[in-house]
Amino acid sequence: MNIEIISPEKSLFEGECEMVQVPGAKGSFQILNMHAPIISTLVKGNIRIRTSGTKQEKSWEIDSGVVECHDNKIIILVEAAA
Repeated sequence: MNIEIISPEKSLFEGECEMVQVPGAKGSFQILNMHAPIISTLVKGNIRIRTSGTKQEKSWEIDSGVVECHDNKIIILVEAAA
């Protein structure tokens, strides 16, 4: 899956991943390969991804945001925690 995580200040991450976990407004959820299309608001919490190939895990603390997933392309717009 291709993912972009963007804050107003800068691009936080762009690349390939195999798993994304986000703090949805109605609870935390994961996005895996071939996930159904979804748009959701995000609340204060952590975004966690597992990269493809190296399987490294990365995470970012956020205050709020929006996630969209469609055709294995994930875009996450966030207000990053200070």
